[in-house]
Amino acid sequence: MIDLLGEISFAGCNRVIIHSESFSPEFFDLRTGVAGDILQKFSNYRMKLAIVGDFSHLTSKSWRDFIRESNRGRSVNFLSSVEEAVSVL
Repeated sequence: MIDLLGEISFAGCNRVIIHSESFSPEFFDLRTGVAGDILQKFSNYRMKLAIVGDFSHLTSKSWRDFIRESNRGRSVNFLSSVEEAVSVL
């Protein structure tokens, strides 16, 4: 992920859209800390991130809260379509 962020930053980009299928299953298990680590890296690089996908399988209250709080901020958004992501970014 660091390499990706470095390449994107070097190219002068500060906004990224990633499909949820691109993340490992560990990302969607909050106990692993993978989601927090990745999202923190985007924040550190001052990159806006839109994660696009169907998040209906994330039924835990923790994930729902995580998505809601992320979507309130300006750095990371969980969205259902690329079109929605483009308009938010």
